[in-house]
Amino acid sequence: MSRSLCIKCKGKGLCGRPLCPILEKFRSTETTTASVSSDGSVFGASPPAVFVGRYGYPQVKAGPMIPPQVDAKDAMALEDPKQWLSMDIQDVISARCQLVRANSTIDVKDAMKPHKLLEKSQELALSKSPVDTEAWFSKPLQQKLKFDSVLTPMGPSGAVKDFDIAENPKVPKKVDYLAYDTDALAKDVVCELFRGDIPTEHITRLLSIGLLGQQRKLVPTRWAITATDDMAGKDIIDRVRDMPLVSEISVFSGGCFGNYFEIMLVPRVFSFELLEIWMKRSVWSGGSSWIGQDMEDINGKKGYSNLAGGYYAARIAALEYLEDAGRQASVFMIREITPEYWAPLGVWVVREAARNAMASIPRTFETIEEAMDDMATRVRTPAPEWKAKTKMLSDLRFQRTLDSFL
Repeated sequence: MSRSLCIKCKGKGLCGRPLCPILEKFRSTETTTASVSSDGSVFGASPPAVFVGRYGYPQVKAGPMIPPQVDAKDAMALEDPKQWLSMDIQDVISARCQLVRANSTIDVKDAMKPHKLLEKSQELALSKSPVDTEAWFSKPLQQKLKFDSVLTPMGPSGAVKDFDIAENPKVPKKVDYLAYDTDALAKDVVCELFRGDIPTEHITRLLSIGLLGQQRKLVPTRWAITATDDMAGKDIIDRVRDMPLVSEISVFSGGCFGNYFEIMLVPRVFSFELLEIWMKRSVWSGGSSWIGQDMEDINGKKGYSNLAGGYYAARIAALEYLEDAGRQASVFMIREITPEYWAPLGVWVVREAARNAMASIPRTFETIEEAMDDMATRVRTPAPEWKAKTKMLSDLRFQRTLDSFL
């Protein structure tokens, strides 16, 4: 399987191999030490965190994630991307590998049926702060770490026979109200929570564990992450498209963990284009580079992006900026993944890297050509290679506006 296909697959097994050799390499970088006690239990403060798998769908493995012997003061750092930004990649992996996945097999449609373990997981998911949790396992833990392109790394897993919450979860009022509103659509609840400054990670676990919407069911965590970014993004687009245009062409730069962004805003109606450049020796690329492209116009995105969850995570960072500014624009992004990004940490890296870029002081330009030339001074990939891939900017450069006729 060529590495260009590896970039598109990102560990989903499209090559037919039972184990991805790239992901297996990363699993060997960290030695897991978590184990059950003599009575077969694990006790610690869950950040809080829950996990719903996708293998075997609709029969999936679901349950809480618990870091053994970790207290509440340190547990929140295991689920908060803002705190990971001060770490390096190995530190993030080491921290996340403390989380033990306590699994129970559940049908996704049973989210509203009586089920003690699921109900406890749902209670845990409501909390905004760490909750002391204890789980008892029927078998020894499987000392195998979990990596892929969407999920944040996780530690060993085991079949749980029982678990309990040792304290009352602290639930935000808005979460408490909306989680028990079975008349509201899931997308409406997700958007209201997002507008209410509930962290993306909190919304994702509520959606994943079956606590949102009318017809409630479990949603694999990796799907819930992208769905949250997509639904919240579309909600912002509905508001942004009625706002006045930005006043000038501007370029923002920044990133984290080897994910570097160049972002251009152009005074036109909302549209969005993302170029992904995987440099040689970055996490999936091996000895070859790869450039992917996807976009949408004012009418919105049709179908699922060929750039997967990174498309929606990058888009929402620009939309947050535009909404805060009370403006709309055509947005062109370059995401260049460098060799510094040597292990997959999850799609949150894309979201936070793009947010870092949008928080930078922008440079302004008279023309799109001048802005692209400026971007090219910081993008490591030769400009002719990525300029040839853009579609939206090619149209904007030759598209006249009504103002030009005045």
